Amino acid sequence: MSRIIYSFLLYLAVPLVLLKMYLRGRKAPAYHKRWCERFAFIKALPDNKPVIWVHSVSVGETIASAPMVKQLMALYPNHQFVVTTMTPTGSDRVKALYGDTVHHVYCPYDLPDVQSRFLNRIRPTLALMMETELWPNTVAACHKRNIPIVIANARLSEKSAKGYGKLGGLTRQMMEQITLVACQNSTDGERFKQLGLTDKQLRITGSVKFDITVDSEIHRQANELRKRWETGAERKRDILIAASTHQGEDEQVIAAFKQVLAKNKDALLVLVPRHPERFNQVFQLIEGNNLSAIRHSQTSETTPETQVILGDTMGELMKLYATADLAFVGGSLVENGGHNMLEPAALGTPVLSGPSIFNFNEISQELVSSGGMKLVQSSNELAEQASELLASSDLRNSMGEKGKIFVESNRGALQELLNLVQKTLKV
Repeated sequence: MSRIIYSFLLYLAVPLVLLKMYLRGRKAPAYHKRWCERFAFIKALPDNKPVIWVHSVSVGETIASAPMVKQLMALYPNHQFVVTTMTPTGSDRVKALYGDTVHHVYCPYDLPDVQSRFLNRIRPTLALMMETELWPNTVAACHKRNIPIVIANARLSEKSAKGYGKLGGLTRQMMEQITLVACQNSTDGERFKQLGLTDKQLRITGSVKFDITVDSEIHRQANELRKRWETGAERKRDILIAASTHQGEDEQVIAAFKQVLAKNKDALLVLVPRHPERFNQVFQLIEGNNLSAIRHSQTSETTPETQVILGDTMGELMKLYATADLAFVGGSLVENGGHNMLEPAALGTPVLSGPSIFNFNEISQELVSSGGMKLVQSSNELAEQASELLASSDLRNSMGEKGKIFVESNRGALQELLNLVQKTLKV
């Protein structure tokens, strides 16, 4: 496919994209706002400082990129930073992480005139794209202006590689125009090369998600929160957190937890849906299963009857992980590819995950091999494993320590990535 045909089809799709945004906005009103940014109708940045542009799609990529962005800000204090996202939740994370120290807008659509307008308004000296953000017109527009393009913390699943491969010459041309791909592992690196990337353009750095920092404040806040929960309950609780769950997965988690409760009346479930527009729906689901629940956003006060706490706030996941004795990482009992299991592992919390882990395929396999995570194939198996682990602090401590060691032994990708960015900016 040529880029002209690709662009023509994309222009035809714009009304459908806007309709989807409108419909999604009925549940998440933030999708109804700031549409102008998606077409790059934004205020031009002051031209007194050079600009580094970082694009992270949503919450996960924004959090993963934060240590890199903050270190770059320290290394380049005379630069301006533009951080773009595609989702309102990602936008909220950017504002929470950086405040007014970066410029944030939604990333504009991959249309030739839109990307031209966007680059004319921000004039970046470097474009850093997180993970698998490969957009032909964006790459071409940067290449035309001699703006280096670095794909940071890059990954490419087999499914994604096949999709890009079907675009033929369009993908090959895009690969030729990318300056550097800093890839998480050699398997994904080979997939990039099969699409046309050269050895000169590829570096295997590991994943910056291993470089997650857990400060003492997280543990302090988590300990205080857990004490409040247990004081209200008038007894010690065995806490299972199920985080980043998706539609069709909450039902399985709740069914598993009811089996856990049958064996352990002191168990407490902290259920954290991935998307905020589903908070109300999931709370109704919990109550519909005759479980006594509170919403974390409204109160931290439990009662002896409280069985479930709905984690319906943003930006507190690490703190909630730190309260727990055991973590189930969602997006994995449904075909969503899983979410970041390194976050609980870095805290020394034992991890359970479902079988759908293609977003973290190599990392998850290595974490399982290290003994820090177990895979479950069903709701019933989740109940069995959770019951066994909650019943034994020795098993939990051993598993959690192995996961923590695994994370710590794989740190270093962030520094290597920073070195590559510094070299790219000097060229």
